Amino acid sequence: MDILLIAGLWLDTSAWDEVARELAVLGHRPVPVALPGQGDGDASATLDDQLAAVLAAVDAAAGKPLVVGHSAAASLAWLAADARPGKVGAVALVGGFPAPDGRAYADFFAIEGGLMPFPGWAPFEGPDAADLDEAARDRFASTAIPVPEAVARGIVRLTDERRFDAPVVVVCPEFTPAQAKEWIAGGESPELARAADVTFVDLDTGHWPMVTRPGALARVLAEATRP
Repeated sequence: MDILLIAGLWLDTSAWDEVARELAVLGHRPVPVALPGQGDGDASATLDDQLAAVLAAVDAAAGKPLVVGHSAAASLAWLAADARPGKVGAVALVGGFPAPDGRAYADFFAIEGGLMPFPGWAPFEGPDAADLDEAARDRFASTAIPVPEAVARGIVRLTDERRFDAPVVVVCPEFTPAQAKEWIAGGESPELARAADVTFVDLDTGHWPMVTRPGALARVLAEATRP
């Protein structure tokens, strides 16, 4: 099956290299999606531009692909299910939850000169980054790509309720399935509260499992392709 891989903030397609290699060994066709503004130097890219890149990958996929969104890109994966309800086979959300209609995509940190740079490790101390050693943190920070303001502050627009029919796998790295279920029940993810088919998978690691446990993440994604 084609598995489309959408990286979260500050990452380009290379974040998926090890996961993609393992998925290929497992018999799947991994497709890391290049997002405008995250690796191509286009500081003017918008959220609509990024969604267009994701939809182009969906349209080019063989059959009905699994669309994987990491962190903030959970919203991009969900937007794809909304825009292509008959084409997206399933959605996997890795360490993130989709923003509801009308919410900003990822307006989380300060904007500097039209870009949202990586804010350093202070906001991620604790479970998010506990399994990243200093060398890994240095590598991440040195290669982090500032996200264009028009992406981070772009408004999520959802229009087709058939998105709720897409099977969803919530991959829980720095939080547990029990926590995720509690948050959803408490109203923190109104989109997933309405989804018809949601499965939770525990992956005991930090917020960036493609770095810390790429093989395990690949196996979880491969399993998510099963009916």
